[in-house]
Amino acid sequence: MGAAGSGASGAVPAVAAEVFGDQLGAAVRYAEFLATEGVTRGVVGPREAHRLWDRHILNCAVVAELIPHGARVLDVGSGAGLPGIVLALTRPDLELLLLDAQARRVAFLSESVDMLALAGRVTARQGRVEDAAVRREIGRVDVVTARALAPLDRLAQWCIPVLRVGGRVLAIKGASASDEVRRYRSAIARYGSTEVLVRRCGAGVVEPETTVVDIAVG
Repeated sequence: MGAAGSGASGAVPAVAAEVFGDQLGAAVRYAEFLATEGVTRGVVGPREAHRLWDRHILNCAVVAELIPHGARVLDVGSGAGLPGIVLALTRPDLELLLLDAQARRVAFLSESVDMLALAGRVTARQGRVEDAAVRREIGRVDVVTARALAPLDRLAQWCIPVLRVGGRVLAIKGASASDEVRRYRSAIARYGSTEVLVRRCGAGVVEPETTVVDIAVG
C-alpha cells in the first residue's frame, strides 16, 4: 500500500484517497489534530501518533460498509472520535451523536466537529449510555458503534435499549471476538438480540481486516 504526504500523523496511505474521496483533506486535518492536540491533551497515546492511519483511522473507516444509508448513529465511548468522527467523514449521509463520559474528551470532540465543518449532523455530548436519563434524551437510534469499550454482555445491556427495531450494535473488536461471542451469546440474547455475527471489514484496505461484532435487534 503506497503512501503520499507526511506529517505528525505519519505518511498518508494512498488508499486513504479512495476511502475518503473529497473528504481526504478533512481526514488529514483530523489525523494531524489527533497526532498533536490529541496527544498533548491525553486523548491519544503518544505511541499511537505515527500509526494513526492504519491502526486507527482506516481501521474505523471501513466499518462504514455495515451502516445503512441515512442512519442515525450513536458512537458510545467516542473518546478521540474513533470511529464516530471518521464515520462522519466517510459517510455524509449519516447523523451522529458522539457520547463520552469525560468532559475533556467531549471538548476535543466538539473542537474536531467545528474544525471539520461537521456541525449540524454531528454532535458531541457528555454522558454514559447506561444512564437512564441519557437514554431518554438520546431517544432511539439505528446503529450504536463502540470500539474497545467493554465486554459484549455489558455493551448489549447498555446499548440495545436505545436501538430502534431492526437496529444494530457494531462493536469493533480484536482477534478474540469469536471467543467473546461464544462466551456471552446467551447473555446478549437475554437483552433482546436476535442475531450475533462476527464480520470482517476492509478487504484490500486494511491488513488485518477490521473485526466487528454485529448484534442485531429484531
